[in-house]
Amino acid sequence: MRILGIDPGLGITGYGLIKLSGRGRDLEVVEAGVIRSNAKHKIEKRLSGIHRKIVDLVKDTRPDVVILEQIYSHYKHPRTSILMGHARGIICLAVEQQKVALVGYPSTRIKKAITGRGHASKQQIQRTVTSLLNLKKLPEPFDVTDALALAMAHANIVMHSHSLHPSRRM
Repeated sequence: MRILGIDPGLGITGYGLIKLSGRGRDLEVVEAGVIRSNAKHKIEKRLSGIHRKIVDLVKDTRPDVVILEQIYSHYKHPRTSILMGHARGIICLAVEQQKVALVGYPSTRIKKAITGRGHASKQQIQRTVTSLLNLKKLPEPFDVTDALALAMAHANIVMHSHSLHPSRRM
């Protein structure tokens, strides 16, 4: 199973594609990186560029499923959520246009699936992702770490649910 995690952002969108194999026990990073948009451009041009790059990414990597974090809005930073919502909407559109399944999880569920704690720090997630994927160095920036964590959390959740229900198939 190929799982593409995408951490949406207007300035930087992180992505990480992992492959789940070996009866669901082995995770391998296939590709990871960032998509950047120029802050000097109008929002519509930035969103158009993100859309085009996500379409190309999905076509090139052929994931079975794309994982996005559900939007969380902190009352002190509503603008951040709105801008992320724009990027997230464009990503949802691109994934739908490529007819790939899309799943969203709250950040606390992702953190718990990766570290065992629903309120883990970015640094703890980064160290755990690095360790579990046997990476030689910490994935940077955090957008890449978060995208890999999204993909890994889905793998963990799917494998856990299938081990509880052996009659279910993927």
